[in-house]
Amino acid sequence: MTRLQGKTAIVTGASRPGGIGAAICRALAREGASLFFTHLYDYDKTVNPSDADESWPDLFAGELRQFNVQAAHMKLDLAASGSAVRLLKEVRKTVGLPTILVNNATYSVDADFRQLNEALIDAHCAVNVRGTFMLSVEFARMLEAEQSTRPSHDMLSGRIINLTSGQGKGPMPGNLAYAATKGAISVFTESLAAELAPFHITVNAVDPGPTDSGWMSEEVKSALLPRFPMGRIGLPEDVSRLIAFLASDDSQWITGQIIHSRGGF
Repeated sequence: MTRLQGKTAIVTGASRPGGIGAAICRALAREGASLFFTHLYDYDKTVNPSDADESWPDLFAGELRQFNVQAAHMKLDLAASGSAVRLLKEVRKTVGLPTILVNNATYSVDADFRQLNEALIDAHCAVNVRGTFMLSVEFARMLEAEQSTRPSHDMLSGRIINLTSGQGKGPMPGNLAYAATKGAISVFTESLAAELAPFHITVNAVDPGPTDSGWMSEEVKSALLPRFPMGRIGLPEDVSRLIAFLASDDSQWITGQIIHSRGGF
């Protein structure tokens, strides 16, 4: 499995052993890609206190290196001004030129119409909208500049893969800011794909549906299971396999798509 041999990928929001971000990193490394992942313990300890571990990223980088690839990481708050440029500089310095970007990091706090306030809206927009948008365009600008230094027969291609949560498939009451900001990513994906196609940079989004990444209680699992016609709930490995394909040259004719990979949910 060497579809990504010699390539370097960025995966944001890989903070927990059982999370989607970690599964994506493993899938890409298994295909031969070197990895640079980001994490934010300060956020994780508030939303997943039982699974948050400040020392885990170092252990995980060691796990990824067992695939005979390079692996590095950094703590990064995508809400911070200039975070995208800082990340790309660090990646190039430590691992090399990245040509794959997976925008997996997200901010999510449940809030219905009674609870929603300016601070919650701003926090969701800062990460899910501004963070994703700026990292995507800075990544594209970097590849455009790199392409300008190469001969036409040595065209450099790129992949941007965003994570969404099924906006457009139905309402998500009780999670208004999250639903709206992730929906913005879908619209951004379609328009950015058209702009970047001439530069051989594809842009797609993946909706993994409800995924058992450690947050589901047995009660939640029991309620969701009947809605999965395949007889099981989605796992992080399910979406990671699709993302590994979208990151590869095999997907070069696929762009501007919102792919709902949710087992028929």
